[in-house]
Amino acid sequence: MSWEPVWTTGFLVGEYLIKLVAIGTVPENRRPSSSSAWLLLILFLPVVGFPLFLLIGSPYVHGRRSRIQAQANHILAERTAHLPLAPEGASPSANLAGVLQQNRQLTGLPCVPGQPEELYDDPVATYRAMAEAVDAAEHYVHVEFYIMAWDATTEQLFTALASAVARGVRVRLLLDHLGSRKYPGWKEFQQRMTEAGLEWHLMMPIKPLQGRWRRPDLRNHRKLLVVDGEVAFVGSHNVIASNYGSARNLQIGRHWQDLSVKVTGDVVLEVEAVFATDWYIETGEQAEPRRGIQDDGPPGPSAMQIIPSGPGFPTEPNLRLFVSLIHLAAHRIAITSPYFVPDEALLAAITTAAYRGVRVELFVGAEADQFLVGHAQRSYYRALLEAGVHIYLYPAPTVLHAKYLTVDEEVAVIGSSNMDFRSFSLTYEVMLLSFGNDLVKRLQENDAQYRAVSRELTLEEWMNRPWLGRYVDNVCRLTAALM
Repeated sequence: MSWEPVWTTGFLVGEYLIKLVAIGTVPENRRPSSSSAWLLLILFLPVVGFPLFLLIGSPYVHGRRSRIQAQANHILAERTAHLPLAPEGASPSANLAGVLQQNRQLTGLPCVPGQPEELYDDPVATYRAMAEAVDAAEHYVHVEFYIMAWDATTEQLFTALASAVARGVRVRLLLDHLGSRKYPGWKEFQQRMTEAGLEWHLMMPIKPLQGRWRRPDLRNHRKLLVVDGEVAFVGSHNVIASNYGSARNLQIGRHWQDLSVKVTGDVVLEVEAVFATDWYIETGEQAEPRRGIQDDGPPGPSAMQIIPSGPGFPTEPNLRLFVSLIHLAAHRIAITSPYFVPDEALLAAITTAAYRGVRVELFVGAEADQFLVGHAQRSYYRALLEAGVHIYLYPAPTVLHAKYLTVDEEVAVIGSSNMDFRSFSLTYEVMLLSFGNDLVKRLQENDAQYRAVSRELTLEEWMNRPWLGRYVDNVCRLTAALM
């Protein structure tokens, strides 16, 4: 008896069973674009698509990390329940007040007093400012970045951290495992941190031989530094040379253009709360703040709110923040994002704003450093241009890596989150919302600098691009919903 017909029949039955199961399970609690992309992959290549879906198909974490994040949100909400929606002296509009309440409901973090001290774009100046803050530390320094390397550019910061340890300051440091390990000097870097006395740990480590396995597509992308609960830095800078240690990048003149902000006030404690949660998840150790939020401090108009997001937040606080603020706009929206791959709600919000007469400006790089995301991003340009969005292409070979948003003259948001599917669901991010101060004006001045060196893309130019380019863009747009 030949077993070939039996195997063939079994394979066909199994394939159709996989497809039937996928049709009824993949769309559950998932955005339509992501569902369609996964179903196409599974229906056309079930042997590849279904195992891949089981491995990385869920946009959320489960188990211990999810439980700790939920507990942290509950504790934060309880400890800040006595605080008002906005600090005394701050006067958010009715619509903005609704956004503040939404953020608080989703993350447990209220709007509190905070002041922007300085914006930094030059990496050397950024690490110098961080080093100066660390030099003034008396109690502790908390450091958390997606990518870190001890190189000639970052030397001043690590020297300051080592000196802080030497004088009795406790330095806790978190860095993403996959984010950092691919850069030059990784082994030596770990050894130098240990020898300097830094208490460092990897975020979401993947070490199967040590029984430590995490989904490789879920990463911690946050970028923050806190000193004594008094000063904090948040933004888009990683702690590495602006060419990311690449001889090729140095040869062609490619570097990453970033933007970070130094803040003071009670908002620093919210940045610290984000770090403390991540530290506890990775180490099991509590990192208690030195002081609590002051509800009897001097009133003032400047207010801030931290919005963390990521796989531990199934409600996608950063996406809801972006969409809500864009719907709030009456006159002007400016968006800077290196990886712009909006979901349906965000795209509709942006184009709707443009159709109702709001001037919408989008600053992106002329060339992306990531093939799939870069081409997926390009697939949205036609809809944006047809709606009247002004797209400014920052000149290559520089990679425009800053991440911020301003709405009218009222509110600004800056931090680590891109406007793409990964940042909404698959990576841990942190954003800073600010109003009642001059951060909006400073960011708009930064827009003017970007606009001066960029060129505006026209709809006519875009419609005349080669057919092959359109095809590649659309294929990559499909994959963007998967990754």
